[in-house]
Amino acid sequence: MPRFYCPTPLTSGETLDLPAGAARHVQVLRLQPGDAITLFNGGPGIAGNGEFDATVTRMGRSDVQVQVGAHHQVEREALRAVHLVVGMPANDRMDWLVEKATELGVASIQPLMTERSVLRLSGERADKKVGHWQSVAVAACEQCGGNRVPAIYPVMSLTAWLKVRAASPQGPSLLLSLRSGTRALRSIEFSDAAAGVTFLSGPEGGLSASEEEAALACGFSPVTLGPRVLRSETAALSALAALLI
Repeated sequence: MPRFYCPTPLTSGETLDLPAGAARHVQVLRLQPGDAITLFNGGPGIAGNGEFDATVTRMGRSDVQVQVGAHHQVEREALRAVHLVVGMPANDRMDWLVEKATELGVASIQPLMTERSVLRLSGERADKKVGHWQSVAVAACEQCGGNRVPAIYPVMSLTAWLKVRAASPQGPSLLLSLRSGTRALRSIEFSDAAAGVTFLSGPEGGLSASEEEAALACGFSPVTLGPRVLRSETAALSALAALLI
């Protein structure tokens, strides 16, 4: 059954007009009155409110009306909230990273510009990219069955983000690093199995030595995925798969 993100309050028995994004998706699928769909409204930062059955009742030229049916308290979120902080890979790899990270169950994504970043964004262009990545996350959530859309935060420089982080430290923080003597990610044990984790991963070429030192000074612990050197997006996703439970 097609699933649609509907970021509005949902109540069984009510009739409502779908938001523009969901309505456009219903029209693209050529659904008709009487067709059954599923709605969910757990947005960024929301634990999720299950999902609702719904039935299409009217198809307009640019609007779609549905009747909300039964509520189901189903959740498919990971036990551990993992917040990915990542040096943005170039070209369309960031799109791919956002999509796959959402499918895996990431809680949020913070795009960063670092010393070695190829992709540089600011102003209106950065805002448009973040909006696009949020849409990618919504579509991935609809497809994979997730009820919580991960927040995609505004683009920041690593230096600026570390300053913000230092002012309000939160839970375990891990840094992907190739430095010698770094512990394997799989060997890390958490005192609380459900504790949120922040995972920092660099762009193509990784973080510079000075950036790693700044992250370590901010409380990050260096970890490695093994002896192979992975592409930036592969490394980030591999770490998510290992951390999400």
